[in-house]
Amino acid sequence: MMKAVVVGASGVEVREVPKPTPGPTQVLVRVRASGLNRADLIMAAGRPHGAHGGAGAILGLEFAGEVVEVGSQVSGIKPGDRVMCSGNAGYAEYAVTDYGRVARIPANNMTFTQAATLPVALQTMHNAVVTAGRLRKGESILIQGASSGVGLMGLQIAKHMGASLVLGSSTNPGRRARLKEFGADIAIDTTDATWPDAVIKATEGKGVDVIVDQISAPVANGNLKAAKVLGRIVNVGRLGGFTGEFDFDLHAAKRIDYIGVTFRTRSVEEVREINRLMRVDLWDAVETGKLALPIDKTYPLEQAAEALAHMKANEHFGKIVLTQ
Repeated sequence: MMKAVVVGASGVEVREVPKPTPGPTQVLVRVRASGLNRADLIMAAGRPHGAHGGAGAILGLEFAGEVVEVGSQVSGIKPGDRVMCSGNAGYAEYAVTDYGRVARIPANNMTFTQAATLPVALQTMHNAVVTAGRLRKGESILIQGASSGVGLMGLQIAKHMGASLVLGSSTNPGRRARLKEFGADIAIDTTDATWPDAVIKATEGKGVDVIVDQISAPVANGNLKAAKVLGRIVNVGRLGGFTGEFDFDLHAAKRIDYIGVTFRTRSVEEVREINRLMRVDLWDAVETGKLALPIDKTYPLEQAAEALAHMKANEHFGKIVLTQ
């Protein structure tokens, strides 16, 4: 048995649950730290996140720790390895995940807490910026919702991959002021109705090449205005709502590629490839510490409810982490 944070009838609670056993292609990890993500709030409210969620579900989409056991078809990973992983059920003393979602923690004094901030941000934003957004060296990019952990990583990845102009948005003045620390050349305030004009001005009247949107509903039409002809908009998150107005005529007039992405409907093989491509482009920068995220606050596993409440209050900058 082990301790885990599960969805209960009246919120999240720590319970004793069976310790998982790895399948042939899986890795069992003794978890030392778990990163919080917005999807955890969705599941904590009782709603599913893809196939995972509902009453009794264990929360947690990323974690770091030591490998305890590997499945019969796993190679290149062994017991005792210090690893960071994406997966499900990471708010627990032990967790399993597919071998393709496991990476060794760089031997550069990176702590488990630091490592637990990285898997979701790295794979989500590399996929959004590079694969779906098709960012090319010398192009411009706007990250909507840039002060979140995933957003801050998006800024850094864009700069690392050679973007000529990186813009990031935040509705909070204090957090907006810090975006330049993470690669933003210009910070955008989307509470100002004229924000698309600021983007167009910054891009010398052309509009931005790529928009990675974590907000959606309230900025959807502004994105269409701010994008250039033949621009790409990648719908990564819907923090501002799941539905809203959309100017179909402007979308067509600018011939914009509007691309939806989610891990909820991806196969194991697709996720393995997403992680492989991410490591090809980014792992040297991870190992040298060039790509890293600030830690806003840590909580012990037993205080997961308080940690989630801190995230829901939307007052954090960077990542919130549960530690053991």
